[in-house]
Amino acid sequence: MKNSILYCLAAASLTLSFFFEHVPGAQRHQAAPVAAEASLLPELLGESKTDAVTTPSYRDSLTYKYYSQTLGLKLAYRENQDLLRTITDWVGTPYRYGSNTRRGTDCSGFVTRVFKEVYGITLQRSSRSMFQSVKHIAKSEMQAGDLVFFRRGPGQPIYHVGIYLSDAKFAHSATNGGVMVSSLRQPYYQRNFYAAGRVAVD
Repeated sequence: MKNSILYCLAAASLTLSFFFEHVPGAQRHQAAPVAAEASLLPELLGESKTDAVTTPSYRDSLTYKYYSQTLGLKLAYRENQDLLRTITDWVGTPYRYGSNTRRGTDCSGFVTRVFKEVYGITLQRSSRSMFQSVKHIAKSEMQAGDLVFFRRGPGQPIYHVGIYLSDAKFAHSATNGGVMVSSLRQPYYQRNFYAAGRVAVD
């Protein structure tokens, strides 16, 4: 009987949240679903708080699913949602050398803007300067938010930088398409990949 009441309360809560979030004519201020605060559902169902922390909430799961589909990623459901949302907002921005605005940006401009918006960190403006200031890590150790650097052969200077996401995918501003998500497994990027680096984030 107790469980039946709890399940009814949980169902009623989800139904009400649906109606409040889908009010006809309401303005949407963000392109992606807003990440939810801790759900009350685990407590109603008798789950421990530890389980609630390690297991994504219902809304978090929907948010990650949205980013997974939008960016073409396989996510672990623990990536930084601010990072994913910011990159989603920038996708489609045209390439413009020397610029870093939504009207157009080059590769390093895109990276500096994302890090400023997500982490509040001001990076060096050029990809070569960024490479000098990051902690170099092995390709196998890359995590979401790490930087990936490219050069056109041994002894050549670094000419391109992007932000690693997951599953060998990274976000960058390319000369032939602007801000997009590409794969390190593509022959061009696989051939020109040089190194990965990690920015110290507090």
